[in-house]
Amino acid sequence: MSKFKALSTKTVVNGMPSSIVTRDSIKLGDQTGNIYQSLNIIASRARQISDNLKVELNEKLGDFASQIDNLEEVHENREQIEISKFFERLPKPSIIALEEFTAKKVFFRKKETDGTEPVLAPTPTKR
Repeated sequence: MSKFKALSTKTVVNGMPSSIVTRDSIKLGDQTGNIYQSLNIIASRARQISDNLKVELNEKLGDFASQIDNLEEVHENREQIEISKFFERLPKPSIIALEEFTAKKVFFRKKETDGTEPVLAPTPTKR
């Protein structure tokens, strides 16, 4: 369905499933030398993923849009509901971006701006 695969972010703590994962913040800064720059890259990549997911969802749900919408003619379409549920079950874009960053799948470049210090920006990867 979607080009974004589901990541398993659930861990088991004391026999109970937990969605909280402890991350070493020092290791996040290893790739860039600065944790804040790393977080900026992760946030930018999460925005890119979110935008791509919205476009993909709207394309899939656009097939079901009717030209004339009346409140009386609202009906449930099973396939439309399944598509919506699939996108709701996907992990959050920030989790996907963090996993990509830690797996070194996010490529970023340093961009000079007005002679000040370089700004890091993620480069979209092809899937």
